[in-house]
Amino acid sequence: MRIMIIAGEASGELHGAGVVAALKARRPGIDILGIGGDRMEEAGCELVYHIERFSVMGLTEVVRHLPFVRRALRRLDGLLESRRPDVLILIDYPDFNLRLARKARNRGIPVLYYISPQVWAWRARRIHTIVKLVDCMAVVFPFEVTLYEKAGGKVVFVGHPLLEVLESRRSRTDFCADAGLDPDRPIIGMLPGSRDMEVAGMLPAMIGTLKTVQGELPGVQGVIGLAPTVSRSDLAAHLAGQASLEEDAGRVPVVENSTYEVMSHADLLLVTSGTATLESACFGTPLLVLYRMSRLSWWIVRRLVSIPDIGLVNVVAGRRIAPEFLQDEVDPKVLSPVVLDLLREPEKRRAMTRELREVRDRLGTPGASSRVADLALEIAGGGE
Repeated sequence: MRIMIIAGEASGELHGAGVVAALKARRPGIDILGIGGDRMEEAGCELVYHIERFSVMGLTEVVRHLPFVRRALRRLDGLLESRRPDVLILIDYPDFNLRLARKARNRGIPVLYYISPQVWAWRARRIHTIVKLVDCMAVVFPFEVTLYEKAGGKVVFVGHPLLEVLESRRSRTDFCADAGLDPDRPIIGMLPGSRDMEVAGMLPAMIGTLKTVQGELPGVQGVIGLAPTVSRSDLAAHLAGQASLEEDAGRVPVVENSTYEVMSHADLLLVTSGTATLESACFGTPLLVLYRMSRLSWWIVRRLVSIPDIGLVNVVAGRRIAPEFLQDEVDPKVLSPVVLDLLREPEKRRAMTRELREVRDRLGTPGASSRVADLALEIAGGGE
């Protein structure tokens, strides 16, 4: 049996690794190939491309990336023909994956789509295209079931895969010792994103906010958590030529492969909008949601988005729990008063933590990867 699996970004790659591992546990000899990262490769996936090649954001930035995307699609289409997988598993990343789904459909290869495109947020008409191209949707939010059933698609709620991996490997004391932090002083965790453009846009404001807050509350510490797709050299490149910013950043510890420890042990988080907001919510840590992109990309996106909040934590809650700061609001002058208020008012942080726990409860139970693996084998004709 052979399966192709496509995860084009860091969050999807994490969940793809869980599916690959579950498939290998059920069928040790299964052949799995596709797009992913180090974790998927370690789990047993033959990488056609590494996700680092797909790390772009924003509509205008994507345009410059189109020649590579076209080449990748042609290569994968050739592999659909030559390797002939029994099922194609697509994980989020809709603009690319729906094009590949059409090619698979044309070749008679069944498609399982895991983690739905955000049709409930923007470009809602895509749901009809998805239903035509996809044999089964494995969704991670319960409210998505109704959307696909109304559109006539087959859909299964598998729970959210974050519940399988959310754990801090170290105590606050051990984490702080490794990072050079004092566990008895407040910590602001900064998670600037998984793409270069996100880090470049968000990190300066995060560092500036920390510096302003420290001017009012000198005991506050900061720590930067790097996503697997961002290196220390990338970080330095984004700060190069900004002397004052480089100096400020140089005083802030940077940790790699420790984002869950940052989420778990920080007293407050500054988080770039994306899956990280939902991960932070699952740890119950109060957070601010930040997002910024090019002005042209933002002008286009705001005309397509149909929901009031963009942070996943707020979308799942159905109301704004975590404050959101977008575009020009991603500014230390705007962010600092809110951060200071939350640090000075423990009850406000406790209230947000209680609401965040309700969000976690809506994500189902652990075991999403196993459920998706079983669905894939069933579709491929090799289920138990």
